[in-house]
Formats: sequence, C-alpha cells, structure tokens
Amino acid sequence: MSELTFEQMLEESIKTIHAGEVVEGTVIDVKPDVIILNIGYKADGLLTKAEYTNDASVDLTEAVKVGDTMEVKVLKVNDGEGQVTLTYKRLAADRGNKRIEEAFNNKEVLKAPVAQVLDGGLSVIVDEVRIFIPASLVSDTYEKDLSKYAGQEIEFVVTEYNPKRRRYIGDRRQLVAAQKAELQKELFARIKEGDIVEGTVKNVTDFGAFIDLGGADGLLHISEMSWGRVEHPKKVFKVGDTLNVLIKEINGNKIALSLKFDDANPWKNAATKYAVGTVVTGKVARMTDFGAFVELEPGVDALLHVSQISKEHVEKPSAVLNIGDEITAKIVDFNEEDRKISLSIKALLAPEPEEKAEADADVVSVDIDAVIASEEE
Repeated sequence: MSELTFEQMLEESIKTIHAGEVVEGTVIDVKPDVIILNIGYKADGLLTKAEYTNDASVDLTEAVKVGDTMEVKVLKVNDGEGQVTLTYKRLAADRGNKRIEEAFNNKEVLKAPVAQVLDGGLSVIVDEVRIFIPASLVSDTYEKDLSKYAGQEIEFVVTEYNPKRRRYIGDRRQLVAAQKAELQKELFARIKEGDIVEGTVKNVTDFGAFIDLGGADGLLHISEMSWGRVEHPKKVFKVGDTLNVLIKEINGNKIALSLKFDDANPWKNAATKYAVGTVVTGKVARMTDFGAFVELEPGVDALLHVSQISKEHVEKPSAVLNIGDEITAKIVDFNEEDRKISLSIKALLAPEPEEKAEADADVVSVDIDAVIASEEE
C-alpha cells in the first residue's frame, strides 16, 4: 500500500461540512460588522452582524472576544468567494422557538427587555424570537403613550404561538390584573375605616383626586381635601405627590378618603372662640343676594346678612362689598349643631342721636309703667 502524501493526510484531517449543519467555532477575530471563526474547516467561517442578532444596537466588539467558542449554523459552504457563511441568530431562533413553545404550553411567565415601542404595542426578543405585545395587552388600563416602556424589562405570558406564520403574541395585562387583585386582597385585609395610610396621587380631576393605596385606589373628594375651601384639586395636588390620608369609608371595593383630620377640626373650640358678642375679623369669601359669607378661618364661614351690613339700606351685598374684602363684625348668633354663625357690622356702629333718644324713651316708659304697676298694688 502506498503511503499517503502530506497533502492527502491534511485533506483527510479537515472535516467536511454541509449547509444547515451546526458546528462549533472559536473566535479568531472580531470587527464591528463581522466575526471570524475557526470551525475546523479548510476555510474560516464568517458571521456577520445581521446573522449574529436582530438587535441593531449590539456592538460585536463588546459582545464577543477572541478565544470565545460558540455554536453556529452553516448557511453556505461556499459563498462564491470560497468562504463559509454562518448564522448564530437563526440557530438561536430555532432553539428559541422550542423555548417559546414550552413557555406557551406551560403558561410560563417570561421576562425580557422591551426592544422596540411600536404604534400598536411593544416588541420583545426572547432567544432571538421576536414577540409582539399589542397595546391592549400591555396593561389592565388603556395607555396611549407606551414610550415609558422602552428598554424596560417586563414580564408576560405567550398567548399565541404560530411558528409557521412567525406569529408570537404576548400578554402582560393578565399578569398586571392578577398582581393587582392580590395586592387589593392584601390591602382590604389590613385596612379599616378610621385608619391613616400613605398613598400616592394617581390622577387629579375637577371633583377630586384618586390616591393609589398600593392595591386599590381611593377617592379623595374635593370636599374632603381641607377643612377650608378648595378652589380646584389641581391647585393643591399633582400626580406623584405622597400624602397621609384618612380612610373615611369602605363600601365594597370603593374607598372614600379624607384629609379633614379631627385634631385639626376648626369647629372643636368654636363655641368658645366665636361666642355671641365676640368681635371678629374675616374675609369675604362669596356673596349671594341675601348676604355675604365671611371666612373667619379655613373651615369656618359666617353669614353677614344684607340687613346687617349697614344702618343704611343695602340692596345687595355686592353693592358695598367685594370678594376678598376684610371686614370686622360682631357675632350675633352661634349654632354649634348646625355649624352656623351670624355676623353684624351694624351692631358695631354707634346709634344715631334720634335712635338713642328713642331707646332711652323706651327704657323710661318701661320704668314708669313698672312704677305705676307697683303703686297700684
């Protein structure tokens, strides 16, 4: 038998490869757009960036380094220039398909960063498989702007798996809803009416603010925001504010909140502070045809009736008063039960000489009548 030549032995020592075959290679050079691997073949393999990943932001020089080993799939043994072209992402996608199929069948929760924010939803990549999450399945509430999810790692389940059409649909909404339901259950188990809890302002409307209590939202109505008058909730709160609130009422899954804490109730000592005969100063808060309401302090308003504004006839309060005017008046009536206080400016005015004479005459006549009556007895 004749001996093999060196060239023949070298040829036999080099393995043969075929398109579609999975081979292992060692990185011998890395460039921004291509990775060169020694795959044990007579020619090195070329792995372009486009065949390495679907993520255009990946820098190959940071992703791999010389000496790394990796499994790749042969695309072409001879690309026309005697080179072997390889793919990594398609091999990863093949394996990813199996991974996604298992997750789909087992209803497994997957986690991945958002690769792209689209008009109709979000796109995530799991093992080189692109999964689409429609906007309607991103959260349990409608979100018009999904840009906040860019680059954010999110959890989801695969609800549609169709490799033939390359259609993979993810659902995050059901996870968000399930998590909220659990948090809500925990919240209602630990809170009761009268508790003071911390919350975060989630939304502000014309009639109040919705406060996230960590499991459920509570409504802080405009009438419960202060003992005083609140012109508009948006002038008091903004989304993201943190505050301590009182749980006023729990009705099913509805929670009514309040910031009118009892220790700050201005009516607590009102009977002493605003006793009849006391002279007070306040600001005109609002007016009607029959009188002006004067704020003595936040949460305590008093009525200055039109007949008590002046000794002269006043048609309407607005004829002599303006909103914001500071006035001084005497308290002529106090009703603690109904929380009503009546004021009079006229009571502070000195009587005219004629009025004083009439008053004195009344007193004299009463005294005379009393004397006559006693003498007749």
